[in-house]
Amino acid sequence: MSPSFLSSPETPLAEAETLRLNTRRPRTGPTGPLTEAARWGALTLPVGRFSLHEVNPKRDLPLLHAWMNDPVTARWWELAGDEELVRRHLATQAVRGHSNAYLGCLDDEPVSYWELYRADLDDLARHYPARPHDVGIHLLIGPAGARGRGIGSLLLRAVTELVLRAAPDTMRVVAEPDVRNEASVRAFERAGFRRQGDVLLPDKTAALMVRPRTVRESGARP
Repeated sequence: MSPSFLSSPETPLAEAETLRLNTRRPRTGPTGPLTEAARWGALTLPVGRFSLHEVNPKRDLPLLHAWMNDPVTARWWELAGDEELVRRHLATQAVRGHSNAYLGCLDDEPVSYWELYRADLDDLARHYPARPHDVGIHLLIGPAGARGRGIGSLLLRAVTELVLRAAPDTMRVVAEPDVRNEASVRAFERAGFRRQGDVLLPDKTAALMVRPRTVRESGARP
């Protein structure tokens, strides 16, 4: 994907593309508007019309199981195996209370799996200088044919901007890819994140990637 397709941090995608944000009052609770991502609407991108859909374990388990057993994905997510392993992971997301799982679709075809979570309420907060309402992102690009084309960074930028528009109390979006996953680190950098050092987590050494709310985005807050 050509970098020219990506907005700069000061030029939100929403200004150049069609965006329909739900205007209802956000839900309260630990994750607030993150529970509403499936209602944020669709965003027209150069690679197709992108939308988020809440994961339905019964419906989506076979697809996610196949993605998790792809060798490239398995190295980083460590969920290769039978469907029960993936089912337990999804169940954990549901009961944590501060994390929400979504499928990302392009033209109604699933291409990505997302976890949007309150990083300041997560175990991650013990390992970096968390701020109130920090939002964390985990992203998996499922189909092998969708990788290596810049789609990941394009979707990361789009979802980050959607989060910042929907969650006015969130001043930063953060991520913690494995430092060995150079492709993931580069995708976050192309999406406007900056590496703020490395953090030692129980299962990996992670690159702390931070995308702060810009002055322009702060001015647009309700």
